[in-house]
Amino acid sequence: MLSYRHAFHAGNHADVLKHLVTIQLLDYLGQKDTAYTVIDTHAGAGVYALDGGYASKNAEFETGISRLWSRKDLPPALAEYVNVVRKLNPDGKLRFYPGSPYCADITMREQDRLRLFELHPSDSKILTDNFRKLDAQRARSNSRGKRVMITQGDGFLGLKALLPPPSRRGLVLIDPPYEVKDDYRLVKNTLEDALLRFSTGTYAVWYPVLNRMESRQMPDKLKRLKANGWLNVTLTVKTPSPDGFGLHSSGMFVLNPPWTLEPLLKELMPYLVKTLGTDSGAGFTLESGATAAVNTGTRRV
Repeated sequence: MLSYRHAFHAGNHADVLKHLVTIQLLDYLGQKDTAYTVIDTHAGAGVYALDGGYASKNAEFETGISRLWSRKDLPPALAEYVNVVRKLNPDGKLRFYPGSPYCADITMREQDRLRLFELHPSDSKILTDNFRKLDAQRARSNSRGKRVMITQGDGFLGLKALLPPPSRRGLVLIDPPYEVKDDYRLVKNTLEDALLRFSTGTYAVWYPVLNRMESRQMPDKLKRLKANGWLNVTLTVKTPSPDGFGLHSSGMFVLNPPWTLEPLLKELMPYLVKTLGTDSGAGFTLESGATAAVNTGTRRV
């Protein structure tokens, strides 16, 4: 259960999709003055070095952020995402990649709150150390208070105590490793409980698109949850291999999505397919609905 290390996959095509969507959700929440809370149930280490260690072994970032790094034709929303990454690489060389906690911290405002869970003891320590260094770099004092809180523990369980957040506005990001089949069940059950506690919150779930029953069935199960709408987007960068190994496709499922997200993704996804795709199997799907029985619009490519 504790063997997964996201550093092996940092900055790949799945991270591009996940962090692009996350930043857009935070931008929408930031349009109102009222503070909001971000809860990340599987935060990871926060920052990943791409030029050494785990990330350099498979160099998966070459299938993702590396292909966007020097582009001059980025659509504005993608340029914003790349600029978040640039803030960790001020010399212009792509050496570090921010995980979801840093993408959130960089996008959030001072009045907003960030709550992070990480079960892996090594990654939890690294996450804490990374945020300590970030505070030092920004010359922030302890007056920052409880803006960021990090807990070593199970985010599925810890989420319950934080809902609803004080301001009744927030984003919950759920991104487990899916190494065990039980993760799919836990995602669905956790969301079901969370919606009872905080029905108006926005919930974003990253998931791998794999040739296994649990992966194929999860989006349909999430569509049946009692929320005020859902959006499901997937990005495929290549034809699946015959043996089924490797991550060729991933998705982001959003419950209670902002109305601005779907039209934005309709514009961005063809660009991502063209830029990150490696063969004729590349493509995307984008669908949304009000309830399990009412589909307000579907687009498949």
